[in-house]
Amino acid sequence: MKAALWYGKRDVRVEDIEEPKATKNNVKIKVKWCGICGSDLHEYLGGPIFIPVGQPHPVSKGVAPVVLGHEFSGEVIEIGEDVSKFKVGDRVIVEPIVACGKCEACLEGKYNLCSSLGFHGLCGSGGGLAEYTVFPEEFIHKIPDGMDYEQAALVEPMAVALHSIRISNFKIGDSALVLGSGPIGLATIECLKAAGAKLVVVLQRKSIRQEYAKRAGADFVLDPNEVDIAEEVKKLTDGLGVDAVFETTGAQIGFDIGIKSLKFEGTMVITSIWENPINFNPNDLVFTEKKIVGTLAYRHEFPATMAQMNDGRIKAEGYITKKIHLDDIVEEGFGTLTGPEKKKHVKILVTPDKELL
Repeated sequence: MKAALWYGKRDVRVEDIEEPKATKNNVKIKVKWCGICGSDLHEYLGGPIFIPVGQPHPVSKGVAPVVLGHEFSGEVIEIGEDVSKFKVGDRVIVEPIVACGKCEACLEGKYNLCSSLGFHGLCGSGGGLAEYTVFPEEFIHKIPDGMDYEQAALVEPMAVALHSIRISNFKIGDSALVLGSGPIGLATIECLKAAGAKLVVVLQRKSIRQEYAKRAGADFVLDPNEVDIAEEVKKLTDGLGVDAVFETTGAQIGFDIGIKSLKFEGTMVITSIWENPINFNPNDLVFTEKKIVGTLAYRHEFPATMAQMNDGRIKAEGYITKKIHLDDIVEEGFGTLTGPEKKKHVKILVTPDKELL
């Protein structure tokens, strides 16, 4: 079968590899659509980050080159021994967590914090940027009847956003600043509105993404090249600042603006993956009892995310800006998302099936 494999920085290749089989407790899926994630771009531009190189991953036992892709939907075409929740023909998505199931975090149900955490599509266990993949039934979910395969491929990034809001202890009527309006930033805006935010401000430099942010529900979209965002945020909040900040840029400027824009005792949630360290003065927290928390992926959020997308509370409209075939992923996928037109795109979906294009 064909698959997109990561070999190193700026080195992704579409190759023929062995087709996987449905082993015990596993389900074989024929991939319909798979999104290119920001994590995939980080690996492409600055990896390895999650990808095991040299040493095999402790759970998957995989090592680079690895099949990419973790935001995908597909159809069950084979079930392994002892699989009881699925049958051939089921429409499904994968919650791409690869966890040991034995460490303290796993035993507490916090599998996204597994001491040996990996992700399907990054750690060498297969992935969605392929014709077929195999995964444990434990982390597979049926797609609701009213949701198509394309929308289902957006559940994973939406779940990232929903988890970050839960981690922040956000309450109905709270205010928020979202730093950046890439795919996760836009998803965060939508989830905040669904969670009852009274005010959502967004940091976004001038580009088409400002319009995307407004469409997602932002009340104000501010360009740091044009205004002092922290000062503008305070004007909008009676001089106090926002209750919560969601950092999705992975940049020093976003981090700094976020801290300055927070209300006393406010919380900044770091959702972004960082390629480089930053400078930070802890006094910015000490003197105002502000908090910074990290958030990684999701846990137990897929059902809630699908339900809210299916009933329209989270609309997820306009996210898909391009659809391409797996054969073209290097130039039309990674090339587009790292080139001069990158700001125009939110989510590029990839399919191994030309009949879907």
